[in-house]
Amino acid sequence: MTSSEDASTGPAGGPGPSGASSGSGAPPEPLDAPEPDTGDTGDEEGLDRPLPEDVRARVVEYGADILGGLPAAEVPAALRRVAKFEPRRRARLAGPQIAAQLETDAGFRGRVAERVARVWPELAEGLRRGMVPPAADPVAVAAAAYLLRPAGWALIVDRIHGDLEQQESAKEVGAVAAELAEARRRLDEVKSEHHRETVRLRSGLREQRSEIADLRRRLHAERQRAKDAVERAERASADAAERDTAAAGRLGAVEAENRRLRNRLAAAESQVENARRAARAGRSADDARLHVLLDVLMDASHGLRRELALPTSIESPADLVAEEHERRVRGTPSVGLAADDPAVVDQLLLLPRVHLLVDGYNVTKTGYGTLPLADQRTRLLTSLEGLASRTKAEITCVFDGADVDAPPALPSNRRVRLLFSDPGETADELIIRLVRAEPPGRPLGVVTSDREIVSAVRREGARPVPSLLFLRRLEGA
Repeated sequence: MTSSEDASTGPAGGPGPSGASSGSGAPPEPLDAPEPDTGDTGDEEGLDRPLPEDVRARVVEYGADILGGLPAAEVPAALRRVAKFEPRRRARLAGPQIAAQLETDAGFRGRVAERVARVWPELAEGLRRGMVPPAADPVAVAAAAYLLRPAGWALIVDRIHGDLEQQESAKEVGAVAAELAEARRRLDEVKSEHHRETVRLRSGLREQRSEIADLRRRLHAERQRAKDAVERAERASADAAERDTAAAGRLGAVEAENRRLRNRLAAAESQVENARRAARAGRSADDARLHVLLDVLMDASHGLRRELALPTSIESPADLVAEEHERRVRGTPSVGLAADDPAVVDQLLLLPRVHLLVDGYNVTKTGYGTLPLADQRTRLLTSLEGLASRTKAEITCVFDGADVDAPPALPSNRRVRLLFSDPGETADELIIRLVRAEPPGRPLGVVTSDREIVSAVRREGARPVPSLLFLRRLEGA
């Protein structure tokens, strides 16, 4: 580091002693201190009060900066643990220890003073001669005087301490004056706002008084109308009392008429009861004659049954159940072939008005389940279209709609009906619902290998066709 650079930045990289002050270019002023040629070094002098905070921070900063360049043997024992830290970190973490060491350790303070004298030779020489440039930074001057300790250094530090306090007091006075001006401005604003609010409230008060006067007039009018209404209510009450009296008289007459009618009703009921007793007595004789006639007929019918060897009963409830089962079995399409014969499908399609229902995914996963679902549907529908074209049969193909966002677009001239189950409904349930929707007696075939569907459609009278058998028929075509 050159002397010019040191003079501009200081030992710790901060501003030099000529950083900020008025009166630059003025000749140096003599300080109130004894002449330095007496040989007094000023070590016996002391301060009556602590260093100003800014001066103390600058002194600590100089000490922290020089600490990193000292040999390990010369580093004070109290500061060895922070000697390897970065200067700013040393000043931040060990500031009190560095300040105490500079105050008590003359050797350490002398090393820092030597560095200050090398960096700021003019300032150091001026302090030794009792002359300081007026443009020098007072904080840097006080820090240099504290470290170099020329004769009269305590007076220099004390005078700078007073100057700094005056500057701080001036700043505080300026701040207080600014706050006072701001408070006055706010007071003026509050007064203005208060005046506007007072004007507004007075205007509102006049409006309220006007509204109150209007409400009083309306209240007087309402009271007059209420008085008139009370008079009308009293007259209506008197009229109602008169009508109640008249109604009470009419009610008495009606009650008398009701009593007369009740007496007549009681007499009529008595006559009806007498007539019922007579009718029951007549029916008893008729019932006796009828029983005799039935006994004669029963005896005659038993004699005829024995002579003609007739069965004891035409039919029994069990016969009715058997007949219903036989009729349901006859309704199931049967072609007289084995269940695994591919010709079953052809025979079934030859029946008039036959309706073939196909469980789509059951058939595709049996024949070509490795394909994607969309390709499975396309392949099966293509085969069904060909079968419907050749046989002219009605064919409905049902798929689960859970994995389909939107039904695929199909040509309008297709022969195969394509259905997807709704959300919450499976394809199996939709097939069973379609079977139940057909009229009794129509030939129905359901292509599936699902046992639950097979059992359900058989109960409904439809013929199940295994999926593998149907695939053989499609491949054989």
